[in-house]
Amino acid sequence: MSDAMELSKIEHLKSGSRQLRGTIAEELLSPETPFTEGMEQLLKNHGTYQQENRDGRGTGEAKSYGMMVRSRVPGGKITAAQFLSELDLCDRFGNGTLRITTRQGFQLHGVLKDNLRETIREINRIKLTTLAACGDVNRNLMCCPAPINGNSIRRDNQALADRITEHLRPRTSAYFDIWLRDEQTGEEQNVADFQPIEEPIYGANYLPRKFKIGVTLPEDNCIDALTYDLSFVTIHNGSTIEGYNVYVGGGQGVTPANKKTFATVAKRMAFCSPEDAVEVAGAVVKAFRDTGNRADRKLARLKYVIANQGLDFFREKVEAHLGRKLAPARDVAITDADDHMGWHEQGDGNLFLGINIENGRIKDDGSLRIKSGLRAILGKYGMNTRLTALQGVILCDIQPQDRDDISKMLVEYGIAPAEELTLIRRYSIACPALPTCGLSVTESERVMPRVIDDLEVELRKFDLIGERISVHMTGCPNGCARPYTPDIGLVGKSRGKYTVYLGGNAEGTRLAFLFRDQVPLEQIAQSVSPLLPYFKEERLPQEAFGDFCYRKGLADLQARCGTN
Repeated sequence: MSDAMELSKIEHLKSGSRQLRGTIAEELLSPETPFTEGMEQLLKNHGTYQQENRDGRGTGEAKSYGMMVRSRVPGGKITAAQFLSELDLCDRFGNGTLRITTRQGFQLHGVLKDNLRETIREINRIKLTTLAACGDVNRNLMCCPAPINGNSIRRDNQALADRITEHLRPRTSAYFDIWLRDEQTGEEQNVADFQPIEEPIYGANYLPRKFKIGVTLPEDNCIDALTYDLSFVTIHNGSTIEGYNVYVGGGQGVTPANKKTFATVAKRMAFCSPEDAVEVAGAVVKAFRDTGNRADRKLARLKYVIANQGLDFFREKVEAHLGRKLAPARDVAITDADDHMGWHEQGDGNLFLGINIENGRIKDDGSLRIKSGLRAILGKYGMNTRLTALQGVILCDIQPQDRDDISKMLVEYGIAPAEELTLIRRYSIACPALPTCGLSVTESERVMPRVIDDLEVELRKFDLIGERISVHMTGCPNGCARPYTPDIGLVGKSRGKYTVYLGGNAEGTRLAFLFRDQVPLEQIAQSVSPLLPYFKEERLPQEAFGDFCYRKGLADLQARCGTN
């Protein structure tokens, strides 16, 4: 960026924040609610968002504020004790629900300001953290969570995810000073007594915008890695990792009023060895730090650097930080994605069980008592768990003799086994949207089950209920649930109305195209229904619905539906 270009308001805020301290500590002690606008922004780097319960609007009552607190969980790896503690926290300080995010983390909603410090302390006590779960830093690092131990490839990828996470961890002591110091050391410190610490990756002003990384497999891109700023796609021979294809510049957020914004998938930039992957990750982040737009946050993601300056330009910046040239990328395609639901062999004599959590919301609701069921199973067996990018949970290391008992417990708590769920439901995800997200223009999580119900009715009409069709829904165009790459993407456009995208795929390798705009919620399934018999009649062997739509193209599909 040009030195003469005016920095954005948030860049000035970070610059004067004393490495993300601001006046957070003072405002925590103040009875005033909510946090001020500036501290609301800085708090994101500490893993928490200030939110208003928008269901209360128009009631005449005062605005109701609460905090969303996000735990960073690299690769979705969670112990039973950590999982149970997060469930306890949602009851003690949250709204009684725990949410698995679309990026393998945990979110608590409805935490009051007075309980924020204790909540964050408890998360750290169980050896998780909220640091860098949000904000202008590298966020939760994604990786395939399947505990398949037949060979070392997935374990090695998980280990790489952990190493990159540690390498890119912010070094500021602000997090410890504000949230943890007096509890862990018995010391009180005036955080105004500030001594800066070197940030070797992020520099004085951290990144121009958030940054996301994924480590994936070409045969199982279950984390939608190409939607992130940086992706490592594993090149292997079946038993040994040869290296990684490095992709850069993916991103889902769009601002409709700004025509310069867009969603895109990452571009293949280079190949690196397993030994060099951590260093390459650091170099990519540094290159983005130096070249990203710090004047306009709507255009601040890495995808805009590459779109405006070119992939060769960015590669040269990365190589400058590395001090050497990068090798050309290998010609290896991403071919599939697995949700890892149901019972599976781990490869070490044990089993793992994937449990679908619709839209990631862990709660008890009538006969479906997911929260109580997970409490009971984890309390009894104490197995390690993993969180998936499709908002599910995997129970690991199950001894074969315990399978029948765990299956009975699922029935007792009303939790349907994977084989009883349609693939369209298993491959659906949604963002929280209303009532807590301030950016949402309409519903998402709360209406997604109804949308899937309606789509299932249409699929059954044409004997297509067994098809794997991925559906992602968001309450606004910002794209938190990655709606621009699945078979069907649903993006909130105005109150109760959505833009319908078609032509992506479950593998997440291409963008969908806009099929219909301003579709009322109750008409979403009907808008797609005319295409289903067409798909059944003219699909190629093994062709998925999104692939069919992409092959036919927008004009052909609109002609079939009698629209234009």
